[in-house]
Amino acid sequence: MSSLTHFDAQGQAHMVDVAGKAHTHRVATATGRIDMRPETLALIQSGTAKKGDVLGIARIAGIQAAKKTSDLIPLCHPLALTRVALDFAIEESAAVPSVVCTATVETVGPTGVEMEALTAVQIALLTIYDMCKAVDRGMTITGVRVTEKHGGKSGSFMA
Repeated sequence: MSSLTHFDAQGQAHMVDVAGKAHTHRVATATGRIDMRPETLALIQSGTAKKGDVLGIARIAGIQAAKKTSDLIPLCHPLALTRVALDFAIEESAAVPSVVCTATVETVGPTGVEMEALTAVQIALLTIYDMCKAVDRGMTITGVRVTEKHGGKSGSFMA
């Protein structure tokens, strides 16, 4: 197992120096879900939630969050993202009805975009919670994780 890269030899937190790293095409995909009551899912599907198009607004929130990741997580590098895409899958026949969010983020640069993909998913799911909490405060966000990563020195990862 590698050592933690965000600490220097004295154990102090620092931003990793990526100046010498090659600029390569980097892609990361993350996923997560929000479980809810069937009635809440029906509101989202019908587009009749009081605050509007829940998934459309969650998509925009996720894209915006990916772009702001370095503002939220102190040791992340600000990145020029070349693509941020969010997809939502409705799981109404599952044991617990849910919306699954998948975010794919890309860049060409010296460091990966896993944190941006994770941030996009979390904020999109939090936006769904915010827009639907008036009818379902018991919603649960679960399973947020990186499912795929490509590019850079460490190569590819597939969960």
